[in-house]
Amino acid sequence: MKELNLEDILNNTSELKEKKVWYVSIIWRPNAWKSTFVNALIWEKVSITTDVPQTTRNKILAIYNDEESQIIFFDTPGIHKSTKTFNNEINNQAISSLKDAEIILYFIDSTREWGDEEKYIKEIINTVKIPVIRIYTKCDLPPRINIPDSDSVYKISSVSKEWFEELVSKIKSHLAMGPAFFPEDFYTKQSMNFRISEIIREKVFENTREEIPHATFIWVDEIEDKPEILRIVAYVYAESESQKYVLIWKQGSLITRMWKQARIELEKIFWKKVFLALRVKVKKNWRKDEKFGKNLLK
Repeated sequence: MKELNLEDILNNTSELKEKKVWYVSIIWRPNAWKSTFVNALIWEKVSITTDVPQTTRNKILAIYNDEESQIIFFDTPGIHKSTKTFNNEINNQAISSLKDAEIILYFIDSTREWGDEEKYIKEIINTVKIPVIRIYTKCDLPPRINIPDSDSVYKISSVSKEWFEELVSKIKSHLAMGPAFFPEDFYTKQSMNFRISEIIREKVFENTREEIPHATFIWVDEIEDKPEILRIVAYVYAESESQKYVLIWKQGSLITRMWKQARIELEKIFWKKVFLALRVKVKKNWRKDEKFGKNLLK
């Protein structure tokens, strides 16, 4: 499958056939395994996944294709209450996707008690006029909440892919026929720069804890893409010198581990040898810079 390239799409519009097609937005509280679902459904890694809440920061487009449909998912950040400027910008990424969608999938974590985040999400959902499908996730695990027995409620396991077929059929029932928006072999519109930065960020989230993951961002400074090798220069930015020290750790042991994990993952995605130069820098209090935060989430 290919990454999305606007020039390729414009050159191939005559080949796009009619299907059941439109946009579907996913709304959820953090860590409801929504990104795991999207990756499993389209058989490609378009969204990073970790066990750290609020891993997803940007609205990510993932394209599902079969013989009769093309479903374009907005994989969005988890809705959460916060007073921080950057976190509110992340929330806006999710909420803004609702106006472009034909259907909303509301993911509910069956292993977590009902909380204030669900109440906030219900308030948001009550303002829209499009169909909302409620989906209880992690149904391969013992539930901690009551799951209603209703035809309008769906259960899924993103690990075993159980109940995926029923859910996709339900989504299709809401879609109208029309020309496909993208060629069938495209699955995302992420740029190479974004995909590289997200994989590196995933390794930061997997290897650090507490405030460190959320206090970092990735800057890809150089990319040289050749047929036999992909050369990358990238930086992990922290908010303080103490965080920089934690990211590097003793004799560079932690940054070396993250570098190795990211390089291996990138080679799987791009199907070629990857040379990755990875360093740590500091941009003090970057999350408090509203203009910078907005640009980072574009």
